[in-house]
Amino acid sequence: MSPYQPNLVHFRTPTYKRPEALRRALESMIAQTVTTWVCDVFDDDPSEAGRHVVAELNDPRIHYTANKPQLFASRNIDHCFTADNPHGAEYFCVVEDDNFLMPSFCEANIALTKREGVEIVLRNQLIEHASGTAAASVGTIGVLDDLFTEGRFDADEFRLAMLAGIGVSNGGLFWSVRARSQLEIQYECTATLQEYLRTYSIVEPIYVSMEPLAIWAENGEQTTRNAELSAGYLRRELDLKRAVQALRQMVWNQSSVQQRAAFMTNPRFAAPVDVRATHVGKALIAEVLEGHVSPADKLRLTARGMLIRTLGRLTPEFDRFVASRQAGLMQRA
Repeated sequence: MSPYQPNLVHFRTPTYKRPEALRRALESMIAQTVTTWVCDVFDDDPSEAGRHVVAELNDPRIHYTANKPQLFASRNIDHCFTADNPHGAEYFCVVEDDNFLMPSFCEANIALTKREGVEIVLRNQLIEHASGTAAASVGTIGVLDDLFTEGRFDADEFRLAMLAGIGVSNGGLFWSVRARSQLEIQYECTATLQEYLRTYSIVEPIYVSMEPLAIWAENGEQTTRNAELSAGYLRRELDLKRAVQALRQMVWNQSSVQQRAAFMTNPRFAAPVDVRATHVGKALIAEVLEGHVSPADKLRLTARGMLIRTLGRLTPEFDRFVASRQAGLMQRA
């Protein structure tokens, strides 16, 4: 007997004090052309605003959990990437409360995993500007448009996306029960850093689909509204930049000579050369800049990288994350 239910999709939805946005997200699941799905809503609001939404929708596929105690934003998102499979699902994705899906999202992603022989799909998402306001509107640009081109990426090439941008977008990931990549980070960090760490955690082929079948809400001012913050803004930003710098250096050092030589002009990435140069320069990977930027720009980018390395900190949690992933890579070798 199969240990899972074929084609059953498990949505995980973290939410906090956005009942109307949550309703929209859940209604987009109800509208899916694939009807074999289940959703767990994890509400971090002590007043449990999401409970009423779930009760009103009255769909037996939607299950409500009030987080006791609060997890706060980054942990609430991260635990939605757990490898636990309480419903015996075959496929998984995370739909945050302010995001939503096109009706064919699940159907298209399942078809891609089978057609391309992969266990993870990264799906493009359109951007909703001014989300949560009367001026909200969905644009025509996708979050992956300036980073990837369509196709199947081996893990080592995919991780190089961190030197062209951020790589993974949480809401674009769709994976199967057979995926080997450890997507739950399990170490304390910001929600933004989690996406970089998740990109680094990919250890198998992944298909990047540029057709946008989901909507990502642009509301950067709200990203820390439910964060458990223990440091000021400047300290958090410097530490984030230092961690990203260290990750980019590790990805570069682990790539092949051929990948390094081709990176700045690799057509698999859509990021312009000047964007790639900015990221590799700040990561103190100066040798690849020759012939792509002026000597003055190279000096400027290197100086910024040195400033980040000097003022930013790598936390013990970051070190533990790296050790855990390197141990996993050694086990698979």
